[in-house]
Amino acid sequence: MDIVKTEQRGVIILAPDGRLDSNSAPSLEQEIGTIGFGSDGHHLLLDLSKVEYISSAGLRVVLKTVKERQSASKSFAVSNMQDHVREVFEISGFDSYVTIFPDTAAALASFE
Repeated sequence: MDIVKTEQRGVIILAPDGRLDSNSAPSLEQEIGTIGFGSDGHHLLLDLSKVEYISSAGLRVVLKTVKERQSASKSFAVSNMQDHVREVFEISGFDSYVTIFPDTAAALASFE
């Protein structure tokens, strides 16, 4: 899995490409871990537009990130989910724990 890291308007955006499963979840977890909680890591957005599948291992990384960032008073959101990935979030109840935006623009506006 490739993970593209960019920054827009003070928001760090991670965009994984491919399947987010037990093979690739550790790579995403490691990449999230490099961001830290300093001033450069205040806002984190996970762009799932190119994620075609998410397993329980991928959901675990998302939940762990939510908990870590909340305990550090740092922002985290997810955006651009394909319908079938969003359905996994809804069925698992993750949509009640994770802030979800329909697109990057909406997410960036919320962080301002």
